Amino acid sequence: MNFNKKYSIIIIILFVFFMFFKPIVCFFILGILIFHYGINSFLFLNHITKSGIESIGKIQSYESDNEGYKTPIIEFKTLEKQLITAKPYYYASSDLSKFRTYKSNIDKNIAILYSAENPEKFVIKTEKEFNYGTLIFAMLIGFLFMVITIANLLGFINMDN
Repeated sequence: MNFNKKYSIIIIILFVFFMFFKPIVCFFILGILIFHYGINSFLFLNHITKSGIESIGKIQSYESDNEGYKTPIIEFKTLEKQLITAKPYYYASSDLSKFRTYKSNIDKNIAILYSAENPEKFVIKTEKEFNYGTLIFAMLIGFLFMVITIANLLGFINMDN
């Protein structure tokens, strides 16, 4: 059994249990998950910014998710001449990407940073500030969820209505 899968099952069981016993704890669990994801992604971006290998990729297409957000599919070669075609490991879309067409970006070259250990983990170099901004926002939301839960459990606020 995968290590992460084992923890996922435990988290789901705890979430379902607290949905019926003390629903406010579910808010805390969500906060922890969002904060954890933000920290891990933030650490990855720091690592790849400092020790990632820069390369030039070419945008092949854009993939839309079920909400309409578009993510580029980029093709590039590593220093070892391995051809990678994938979505960036971390990419944050804005609401503008739902309506905007990116046809003019197809076949355009774009600077990327990839991980030497796992070249399929790459980010778009020019998106660095936006990526950090979205992660900081996500971590603040996760932290806010945790603070609200703790304040409720300590009796400072009442959300049991």
